[in-house]
This record gives sequence, C-alpha cells and structure tokens, in this order.
Amino acid sequence: MVFTPHPNLSDEVNHNVVQSEIEGGVRLEDLQPGSKLQVSTCNTQHQLLVLVGKCGVDYGTSPYCLHPVLVRIHGSTWGGSMLKVRFIGRGMHMEFAHLQYDMPIITSPVRESERTCSRAERTWLEAEYAKLQ
Repeated sequence: MVFTPHPNLSDEVNHNVVQSEIEGGVRLEDLQPGSKLQVSTCNTQHQLLVLVGKCGVDYGTSPYCLHPVLVRIHGSTWGGSMLKVRFIGRGMHMEFAHLQYDMPIITSPVRESERTCSRAERTWLEAEYAKLQ
C-alpha cells in the first residue's frame, strides 16, 4: 500500500509515516489468527501469539509479561501521543494494554519484528492462553 501524504498533517509527521513503512514493520491485519510474532526492543523481547484482530498473548521478558498474559496491541508511536494503529514498526515504540492490570505499556524502540510460527510453540502458547481464561 502506497502512503499518500495527508494535507492536515505536518511534513514531519508525513515523513515519519513513510519512513516507518520503508524501515519495515508488521500490520496486525496482515496476520492470521495463530500467527506468532517475535518483537525485539532495545530492552525487552516479546513473543506475541496473535488471536483475533489486535488481541494476543504476550510471553516476553518485560516485568509485566514474564508469564503469558492477554494483551490488546494498540500500535506504535514515535514516543509521543500520535499512534500508528495496529502497526508494529522498527524504530517505533510498541504500545499495548495489559488486560490484567488495565494499563497501557509503551516499550523502548523496536529493533526487529519477525513472524515465526512453529507448531510446537503455537501449541504451547495456546495452552498457556487457555489457562488465562
């Protein structure tokens, strides 16, 4: 999809949106339920099992996600209040809601995001998710 600059946004914001597309990222709507996404930030690792839409299970290394937890992935920011919805972009801060604590979490900048999907890992994460319900 080619981005068309929006006339109501500043040149800087339009540039950042285009740059996020060039540098790479993952659109959540492009992932099938059951897809696994490995997200590495400057400080943490997140293994996300995409459930439906923007909901998933996170089993990572952040203090909030040491065990599989249900999260709602909002998208990514450049460190401010502007959110690129349902997108996890390199160099951007991933934002998600930790449903157990009902609070937003904003990560350090994303270094890499990679789709992985081993059957054994998916089965394990699905079993961990079932325990949460």
